Amino acid sequence: MLIKRKLKKFMRVAMRILPAPLFIRIKYFRSFKKFPDLKNPKTYNEKLQWLKLHDKNPEYTKLVDKYEVREFVKERIGEEHLIPLIGLWNSEEEIDFDKLPEQFVIKCTHTSGVGIHICKDKSKLDVDAVKKDLKRGLKQNYYWQGREWPYKNIKPRVLAEKFMVDESGTELKDYKFFCFDGKPEFLFIATGRPYDTRFDFYDVEFNHLPFTNGHPNADYELKKPEKFEEMIEIASKLSKGLKQSRIDLYNINGKIYFGEITFFHWDGYVPFEPEEWDYKFGEYIKL
Repeated sequence: MLIKRKLKKFMRVAMRILPAPLFIRIKYFRSFKKFPDLKNPKTYNEKLQWLKLHDKNPEYTKLVDKYEVREFVKERIGEEHLIPLIGLWNSEEEIDFDKLPEQFVIKCTHTSGVGIHICKDKSKLDVDAVKKDLKRGLKQNYYWQGREWPYKNIKPRVLAEKFMVDESGTELKDYKFFCFDGKPEFLFIATGRPYDTRFDFYDVEFNHLPFTNGHPNADYELKKPEKFEEMIEIASKLSKGLKQSRIDLYNINGKIYFGEITFFHWDGYVPFEPEEWDYKFGEYIKL
């Protein structure tokens, strides 16, 4: 086990010193068992890799910052679509957990996965464990995971937001819209997180699409959400002027809330099954 840990650490360091084009080729090969065509990309995942290297709009850094993006959302669609903010801190030590409400969501502003906690009952919260995880998250630069350059220069901070659940009363389903030049074309609904995550893909007419990407489909039929057309309109407004983006929204009893903006779904390293859908999605990105 010790040798394996040392080998993993060595590989992380070795991969970090590689220039972005070489890193991308190697990581892509590990996922797809083939190298990406970065000169004439055809698939969605190949085009995401091309965009990492060539589409470096400095505005993207603000849009992936979970705090800074709030002003953008406020200007585009209105403050009423923002999940209420509880607090913002520069380090985990600044947080006074005694002053936080009984339920909340706390996360780092600059990363994905590491340093996010959903507190449903503060009396059961292991504050020391949360602080330790936030500290680890604050040290992470998410850019190095897959060379998503918008994350490279985000100021690491911690924010807390109001705890929300949807009509199920038990979870908060994610509605994630794939938008191309401001036009939503596809979406998927993420359910069952964090322990039994399912992804179900649809077109904007809410027809279920026959493929998987990263997670299996849900084992029950999902209903078209209330005010679905409003969600499409909001995704369109938020993605206007962006070559391609994924706009994440929540729908709580017909009230639409913003989640986040992502420019590189799955980092561009997760296959579509069957593969033909990688090409179909890729057709919508005009380089």
